[in-house]
Amino acid sequence: MKISFHGAARTVTGSKHLVQLKNGENFLLDCGLFQGMGRDTDSLNAKFGFDATKVNFVILSHAHIDHSGLLPKLVKEGFRGNIYCTPGTKALTEILLEDSAMIQRDDAKYGNKRLAKKGLPPIEPLYDMDDVNLTLPLIKAIDYNTPTKISDAVEVLFTDAGHIIGSAAVCLRIKEGDEIETLTFSGDIGRYRDMILRSPATFPHADYIIIESTYGDKLHDLIHTTPDDSLKWIQSTCVEQKGNLIIPAFSVGRTQEILFELNQLSLEKRLPHIPVYVDSPLSIEATDVLKKFPKYFNKKIQKILEVDDDPFDFEGLRYIKTVEESKALNEDLHPKVIISASGMADAGRVKHHIKNNISNAKNTILLVGYCEPHSLGGRLMKGEKQVKIYSEFYDVIAKVGSIRSMSAHGDYEDLMQFLACQTPDLVKQVFVVHGEAEVQDHFAERLRKKGFKEVHAPEMHETFDLK
Repeated sequence: MKISFHGAARTVTGSKHLVQLKNGENFLLDCGLFQGMGRDTDSLNAKFGFDATKVNFVILSHAHIDHSGLLPKLVKEGFRGNIYCTPGTKALTEILLEDSAMIQRDDAKYGNKRLAKKGLPPIEPLYDMDDVNLTLPLIKAIDYNTPTKISDAVEVLFTDAGHIIGSAAVCLRIKEGDEIETLTFSGDIGRYRDMILRSPATFPHADYIIIESTYGDKLHDLIHTTPDDSLKWIQSTCVEQKGNLIIPAFSVGRTQEILFELNQLSLEKRLPHIPVYVDSPLSIEATDVLKKFPKYFNKKIQKILEVDDDPFDFEGLRYIKTVEESKALNEDLHPKVIISASGMADAGRVKHHIKNNISNAKNTILLVGYCEPHSLGGRLMKGEKQVKIYSEFYDVIAKVGSIRSMSAHGDYEDLMQFLACQTPDLVKQVFVVHGEAEVQDHFAERLRKKGFKEVHAPEMHETFDLK
C-alpha cells in the first residue's frame, strides 16, 4: 500500500490523499480545492498530480470546499466511481459544489473583463454546473458507526469528528494479500465542548493515521465568551460609532455559530436593535440543512430546542438573496451587521463588502476563524495597512478585529485528546497534514514526545510506501 499527498501537504488547504493498493485499486481521501494561496492558488488547482481516470472511488471526510471542492474537476477529467460520505456531508456537499461552480463562473467573468482590457486571453473556470450535475449522483451516504464494505479490499467506518454537520474521521480496514491494515484519516477535528455539535468520537485502533494540524501549536481560550465578544463589537461599531460591522464567515458552521450566539443575546434582551444581515444564499441553504440534522447537536442544543424551536433565528435578522439586495446594503447609510462568505474573505460577496467599508474609520471588519496567511483575511489579520482587492489597492482605515475562540478546529489539546484512544507505540506511522508548515513541524514533535515513533509531515506530491 502506498499513500501520496497531493494537497494539505505543508499547507492548510486542498486536502487530497491518494491511496494505492497492491491489487491495483486506487482511492482518494478528500478532493479539496486550494484556497487563499495567493498567486499559487490557480496553478495548484490546475493539476492533481495523478490521473483522475485511475481513481476507483473517493471517501470524503466532510463538505468544506477545501476538502470537496475539486470533485467536479475530478469528474470532468474522467473519474466515474462512487463518492462515499455521511448523510450530513452529502446534503452539504450538494449545495456547496453548486455554489462553488457559480463563484468560479462569476470570478472568471469578472477577471476576464480586466484581462480583456489588457489584451490578455480569457481564463476558464475549473468546472461548471454541468460538471457538478455529473458529480452529485455519484455521492453515496453511509451513516456514522456503520462498517461498510465499499470494495473487495476496503471497508470504511465513519466516526463523528465534531467539526461541522456530517464531518467524520475515516476509519479503514484494508486487505492487502492475507493481511489487514488499518488506516484512519482524521479529516478536520472539531472542539470538545463545541457550542452546537457533539464532541469528536473515539475511533478504532489504527496502524496508520493521517491527522490534521490547523491549530497544532495553539490553545484556544479556555472560557468561551463569544456572545459577549460579539456584543462588544456590535456595541462599539454599530451603536457608538454608527458604523458597519462586516463579519467574513464560512457559510457552513461559522455562520450558524454566530447566529446561535446572537440568538442567545436576543433571548437575554441584550442584543441592540441593529439590523443583522446574512448576505449569502449558500448560508441560508446551509442553515436549513443544519436544522435537518438535530440528532448531531450536543445535549445543550437539544435542551434549548425544547423551548426555542429555531436557535438560529431572532428579531432583526434578515437574509439577503439577490445581487441587487446585496449591492443595496452598500448604499444604506444606517449602521448594521453584515455576515457574509467566505470566511477567509478571498471570494464571494464579503469581498465586495470589505472593499466598500475598509476605508471608513467608523467601520469594523471582524475575523472569526482561521485565515490562510496569503488570503485577504490573513493579510488583514496580520495588520497590513494597504490591501489589494480586485486589482485595486485600498487603505485599511476601518478597524480590524478578531474573535479567536470561535474556531471550529480543535487546538493541540483537542487533537491530542482525539488521539488518546490510540496506543502510541502500536501505531506504525503518523502523517501530519492540513496546517502551515511550521505548525505541522511543531505538532509532529509533540506527537513524538507523546510516544508516536514514526511521524512525518509530507511534502506536496510525496509518496510513502507502507510496508
